Amino acid sequence: MKLNHREIGVGATEELSLRVSVAALVSVLFNGPEDGRAMLALERTATLREIEGRPEVRVRAKPFGGGVRLINPQALQGMIGHFHYDSQRSRRERDFRLQIHPASWDKVKEICREHLQETEKGILDSSPARELAEEFEDTLHVRIIPDQYHLKPQGMIVEDMPSETDNVRAAGLPTVRIYYVFQAWIKAPELITMMLSNSMRYSDQDLRNMAWQDARGGGQGRANAILVLGLDDLKDVYRSRSTQVRGGLIHVGEHQIDGNVLAILGEIDNPKYQLYSRQS
Repeated sequence: MKLNHREIGVGATEELSLRVSVAALVSVLFNGPEDGRAMLALERTATLREIEGRPEVRVRAKPFGGGVRLINPQALQGMIGHFHYDSQRSRRERDFRLQIHPASWDKVKEICREHLQETEKGILDSSPARELAEEFEDTLHVRIIPDQYHLKPQGMIVEDMPSETDNVRAAGLPTVRIYYVFQAWIKAPELITMMLSNSMRYSDQDLRNMAWQDARGGGQGRANAILVLGLDDLKDVYRSRSTQVRGGLIHVGEHQIDGNVLAILGEIDNPKYQLYSRQS
């Protein structure tokens, strides 16, 4: 009997103790209109959470992109064995955020490396176009379309060493990660103007206030904006730190930069990353 997608369980078990997160990250780039310098746009998110029993709004800047989607969960189960989704939302959206047996991790990496070389969709869809459109709508209230940017795949990054996730739906679970990395060069001048204006208009404190207002209005306590930084300036910040701490949170001015931003910067070394190009 063919397994129904909804019959796949949810949550960690004693056997399915390793969480796998497979995501597509996008380096959103454009040339500054005044001096032509390469600029990097990050998504800034303010999120209300319970921190040590107290409500707190955290603001972090992270790459655009999001979870890779499973096209054929049943085929994946036939290849790696029994697995669960990490949350009800992941099951509903078919996100490649799973609880697996630790022994299945090597097979997951092999499947994802093989997908890196494929031009046709197989059991997963790593294109970030859908997430990119949704996140631009969240931050700028416009729906970006493919004609406005040039999307180019860069390769794949693997984090082999499990670390606890701060994902609210799977908080604290030991997680290994795979990132498909893309560059998106923005071609539309009107989008560049909007990104620069949004970045300058909202401070992190503005976003905290907006998240509190959202929560008081019955929302989830979230707010979004864009952060634009000089690409070379940000790389210099990472190069000024030792390789052992580059993969963690860093501060640039008032802004807290998420650890996975390092994954989209290319040539910045970090010992926790294994890099695979499309040719390797």
